[in-house]
Amino acid sequence: MTFASVAKQFRRAPLDGAIALLMGLLYGPLVVHWVDGWLNKSISIQHEYFSHGLIGLPFAAYIVWSHRQRWVNLTDRLHPIGLVLVGLAAGLYLSGLQDWMSLSLPIMLAGLCLCFKGLAGLRLQAFPLVLTALATPTQLPYLIEPYVLPLQHFIAVVAGFLLAQTGTSVEVQQIYLFVNGQTVEVAPHCAGLKMLFTSLYVGLMLIYWSGLWRSRLRTGLFIAGIVTISVFGNILRNTLLSYFHGMGHNGAFDWLHEGWGGDVYSALLLLSLIGLLNLIEAVVPPSLAVNPDVVKSSTSQF
Repeated sequence: MTFASVAKQFRRAPLDGAIALLMGLLYGPLVVHWVDGWLNKSISIQHEYFSHGLIGLPFAAYIVWSHRQRWVNLTDRLHPIGLVLVGLAAGLYLSGLQDWMSLSLPIMLAGLCLCFKGLAGLRLQAFPLVLTALATPTQLPYLIEPYVLPLQHFIAVVAGFLLAQTGTSVEVQQIYLFVNGQTVEVAPHCAGLKMLFTSLYVGLMLIYWSGLWRSRLRTGLFIAGIVTISVFGNILRNTLLSYFHGMGHNGAFDWLHEGWGGDVYSALLLLSLIGLLNLIEAVVPPSLAVNPDVVKSSTSQF
C-alpha cells in the first residue's frame, strides 16, 4: 500500500463512515426483519423462498471485504446513472411499501458503486450485488407459482407410481393424491419451488467459489444437475409425506413437513451439490473443443 493510497483513504474516511452509518440506520432493521422471519418462519410464505439469504448475504459481505484493496485502488469516478439509481432507491424506500423498501437495497448499493467508482466499481462488486438482489424478498414466487402446475402434476404422478409399487392404495388426480382415502395436495410450495431456488442460489455460490464459471460446459452440466437433484429429491420427499399422511403416521408427517426432518432433507440435498461439483470437475473436461496440437500430432503418425 503506497503513501498516496493511505492518504486517499484517510481523506475519504469521514464520508465513507457517514454513508455506512446511514445505510446501517436505514437498512439494518430491514435486514434484521428478514433474518428473524427466515429463522423463526414468521415472514410471509413468499418471502420464505428467500431464506437462502441467511448464507448468501454473509458470503456477499465476505467477497466485498476481500475486494476492499482493489476497491480503494480504483479511480474515483461518478457515473450519472448512479445518481439515478440512488434517487430511485430513495423513492422506493420512502414509499413505505415493504417489497419496494426491500428492492431499494440492491438498487441503492448498485447506485453507490456507480457514484463512487463508476462502471469499474460496479463490475468489481457485481457478484455480491447479484447475491444480494437474489436474496431480497419480493413477490416473484407468487408470480411464478401459476406456471408451476405441470411440475406439481409430474411430482404427483411419479409419487403415486412409487407408492403403488409398495402396494399402497393410491389414486392421482391432477395435483392431488388420495392415499387410503386421505387427500394430499402437491401445492406450489410443496412442489419444491423453494428448495429449487435455494439449490440454484447455493449452486451459484459454488460456481463462483470453485471457479467453475470458467467452463461453460461444466457450468451448464452443474446447473442441469442441480435442477434434476432438486426435482427428484422433492419427489422422494412428497412420496414419503403422502405415505405418512395416508397411513396415519402424523408424527412422522409433521417431522418431515414442518419439523427438523425437513431441515435434514434440505441439508442433505445441498451437500449433494458439493458431491456433484466434485464429480463434474473430476470427470468432465473444461471444453469439448479439440486441441489442434493433439490433432496435428495424431495426424502426423499416419
